[in-house]
Amino acid sequence: MQSEQSNRAEGAENGHGHDVGQTHGAEHGAESSMAQAVNQQSRDIAEVPAVELINTVAVHLMSAAAVKLGLADDPQAEELKDLDEARKLITSLAGLITAAAPEVGSTHAAPLRDGLRSLQLAFREESSVPDAPGKGPGEKWTGPVN
Repeated sequence: MQSEQSNRAEGAENGHGHDVGQTHGAEHGAESSMAQAVNQQSRDIAEVPAVELINTVAVHLMSAAAVKLGLADDPQAEELKDLDEARKLITSLAGLITAAAPEVGSTHAAPLRDGLRSLQLAFREESSVPDAPGKGPGEKWTGPVN
Protein backbone atom coordinates (compact mmCIF):
# COMPACT_ATOMS: atom_id res chain seq x y z
CA MET A 1 0.00 0.00 0.00
CA GLN A 2 1.43 3.34 -1.01
CA SER A 3 1.65 6.32 1.27
CA GLU A 4 -0.06 9.59 0.41
CA GLN A 5 3.37 11.15 -0.22
CA SER A 6 4.37 8.49 -2.75
CA ASN A 7 0.95 8.80 -4.43
CA ARG A 8 1.52 12.55 -4.83
CA ALA A 9 4.99 11.96 -6.19
CA GLU A 10 3.67 9.37 -8.62
CA GLY A 11 0.91 11.77 -9.74
CA ALA A 12 3.46 14.51 -10.31
CA GLU A 13 5.80 12.12 -12.09
CA ASN A 14 3.18 10.70 -14.44
CA GLY A 15 1.99 14.17 -15.43
CA HIS A 16 -1.71 13.72 -14.69
CA GLY A 17 -1.77 17.05 -12.95
CA HIS A 18 -3.92 15.94 -10.02
CA ASP A 19 -3.18 14.76 -6.56
CA VAL A 20 -3.72 11.00 -6.42
CA GLY A 21 -4.06 11.25 -2.65
CA GLN A 22 -6.94 13.71 -3.00
CA THR A 23 -8.66 11.54 -5.59
CA HIS A 24 -8.32 8.53 -3.31
CA GLY A 25 -9.70 10.59 -0.42
CA ALA A 26 -12.77 11.60 -2.47
CA GLU A 27 -13.36 7.99 -3.49
CA HIS A 28 -13.02 6.87 0.13
CA GLY A 29 -15.51 9.56 1.19
CA ALA A 30 -18.01 8.38 -1.42
CA GLU A 31 -17.54 4.77 -0.32
CA SER A 32 -18.02 5.78 3.31
CA SER A 33 -21.19 7.69 2.43
CA MET A 34 -22.48 4.70 0.46
CA ALA A 35 -21.73 2.36 3.36
CA GLN A 36 -23.65 4.66 5.71
CA ALA A 37 -26.63 4.68 3.31
CA VAL A 38 -26.59 0.88 3.08
CA ASN A 39 -26.40 0.60 6.87
CA GLN A 40 -29.38 2.98 7.21
CA GLN A 41 -31.39 0.96 4.68
CA SER A 42 -30.57 -2.23 6.56
CA ARG A 43 -31.80 -0.69 9.79
CA ASP A 44 -34.97 0.55 8.04
CA ILE A 45 -35.66 -2.89 6.56
CA ALA A 46 -35.01 -4.54 9.92
CA GLU A 47 -37.89 -2.53 11.38
CA VAL A 48 -40.42 -3.76 8.79
CA PRO A 49 -42.29 -6.99 9.62
CA ALA A 50 -41.78 -9.88 7.18
CA VAL A 51 -45.52 -9.99 6.40
CA GLU A 52 -45.41 -6.39 5.21
CA LEU A 53 -42.35 -7.01 3.03
CA ILE A 54 -43.95 -10.10 1.48
CA ASN A 55 -47.17 -8.19 0.77
CA THR A 56 -45.24 -5.28 -0.74
CA VAL A 57 -43.26 -7.55 -3.06
CA ALA A 58 -46.45 -9.37 -4.08
CA VAL A 59 -48.23 -6.10 -4.88
CA HIS A 60 -45.27 -4.95 -6.99
CA LEU A 61 -45.31 -8.24 -8.91
CA MET A 62 -49.09 -7.94 -9.40
CA SER A 63 -48.79 -4.38 -10.67
CA ALA A 64 -46.00 -5.26 -13.07
CA ALA A 65 -47.93 -8.29 -14.36
CA ALA A 66 -51.04 -6.16 -14.91
CA VAL A 67 -49.02 -3.67 -16.96
CA LYS A 68 -47.45 -6.48 -19.00
CA LEU A 69 -50.95 -7.88 -19.62
CA GLY A 70 -51.95 -4.52 -21.11
CA LEU A 71 -54.26 -3.71 -18.20
CA ALA A 72 -52.60 -0.43 -17.24
CA ASP A 73 -54.81 2.64 -17.05
CA ASP A 74 -52.70 4.28 -19.72
CA PRO A 75 -53.36 5.26 -23.33
CA GLN A 76 -50.24 3.27 -24.26
CA ALA A 77 -51.34 0.13 -22.38
CA GLU A 78 -51.47 -1.95 -25.55
CA GLU A 79 -47.89 -0.95 -26.42
CA LEU A 80 -46.73 -2.03 -22.95
CA LYS A 81 -48.23 -5.51 -23.34
CA ASP A 82 -45.71 -8.35 -23.22
CA LEU A 83 -47.26 -11.73 -22.42
CA ASP A 84 -43.91 -13.51 -22.10
CA GLU A 85 -42.91 -11.07 -19.35
CA ALA A 86 -46.38 -11.32 -17.78
CA ARG A 87 -46.04 -15.11 -17.63
CA LYS A 88 -42.75 -14.83 -15.73
CA LEU A 89 -44.16 -12.32 -13.28
CA ILE A 90 -47.34 -14.31 -12.64
CA THR A 91 -45.39 -17.53 -12.14
CA SER A 92 -43.04 -15.79 -9.69
CA LEU A 93 -46.01 -14.30 -7.86
CA ALA A 94 -47.67 -17.72 -7.61
CA GLY A 95 -44.50 -19.23 -6.14
CA LEU A 96 -44.18 -16.40 -3.62
CA ILE A 97 -47.81 -16.60 -2.50
CA THR A 98 -47.78 -20.39 -2.28
CA ALA A 99 -44.57 -20.42 -0.25
CA ALA A 100 -45.52 -17.49 1.97
CA ALA A 101 -49.16 -18.40 2.68
CA PRO A 102 -48.42 -20.56 5.75
CA GLU A 103 -46.18 -17.83 7.14
CA VAL A 104 -48.43 -14.81 6.53
CA GLY A 105 -51.73 -16.48 7.42
CA SER A 106 -55.03 -16.58 5.57
CA THR A 107 -55.88 -12.96 6.38
CA HIS A 108 -53.00 -11.77 4.21
CA ALA A 109 -52.83 -14.69 1.77
CA ALA A 110 -56.50 -14.67 0.67
CA PRO A 111 -56.44 -11.25 -1.07
CA LEU A 112 -53.10 -12.10 -2.66
CA ARG A 113 -54.54 -15.36 -4.01
CA ASP A 114 -57.56 -13.47 -5.37
CA GLY A 115 -55.31 -11.00 -7.17
CA LEU A 116 -53.19 -13.83 -8.54
CA ARG A 117 -56.25 -15.67 -9.82
CA SER A 118 -57.49 -12.50 -11.55
CA LEU A 119 -54.14 -12.11 -13.29
CA GLN A 120 -54.12 -15.77 -14.34
CA LEU A 121 -57.61 -15.41 -15.84
CA ALA A 122 -56.65 -12.16 -17.57
CA PHE A 123 -53.63 -13.92 -19.06
CA ARG A 124 -55.89 -16.63 -20.48
CA GLU A 125 -58.12 -13.97 -22.05
CA GLU A 126 -55.19 -12.06 -23.56
CA SER A 127 -53.35 -15.09 -24.90
CA SER A 128 -54.03 -15.96 -28.53
CA VAL A 129 -52.73 -19.51 -27.96
CA PRO A 130 -54.45 -21.01 -24.91
CA ASP A 131 -52.38 -23.00 -22.44
CA ALA A 132 -53.50 -26.51 -21.55
CA PRO A 133 -55.23 -26.74 -18.17
CA GLY A 134 -52.61 -26.65 -15.45
CA LYS A 135 -49.96 -25.27 -17.82
CA GLY A 136 -50.79 -21.56 -17.56
CA PRO A 137 -48.62 -19.08 -15.70
CA GLY A 138 -48.30 -20.03 -12.04
CA GLU A 139 -50.55 -23.07 -12.36
CA LYS A 140 -47.64 -25.30 -11.39
CA TRP A 141 -48.08 -23.76 -7.93
CA THR A 142 -51.82 -23.07 -7.82
CA GLY A 143 -53.30 -25.84 -9.89
CA PRO A 144 -55.54 -25.20 -12.94
CA VAL A 145 -57.44 -21.91 -12.97
CA ASN A 146 -60.85 -21.71 -14.65
